[in-house]
Amino acid sequence: MSDGERDSGGAIGERQRPTSLKRTLLAVLWSFFGVRKARDLERDVSELNPLHVVIVGVIVAAVFVGVLFALVQWVIRSGIAA
Repeated sequence: MSDGERDSGGAIGERQRPTSLKRTLLAVLWSFFGVRKARDLERDVSELNPLHVVIVGVIVAAVFVGVLFALVQWVIRSGIAA
């Protein structure tokens, strides 16, 4: 095997990051909570696609803000805050 074959094989292996939506979502939710084991963090960094993490993070943040907004609207309309 020549050096060129090893380089191209390594580059392909680095670009392919097999992961699932569930693992990405769990990693994002744990990061929102602020608790993460070092070994799980290392595994996520090596296996998760950064673009997927950013997209899921933005979606989770939007859902969180939407839930907070709905909760505030419900409290205001119910008269509890009066």
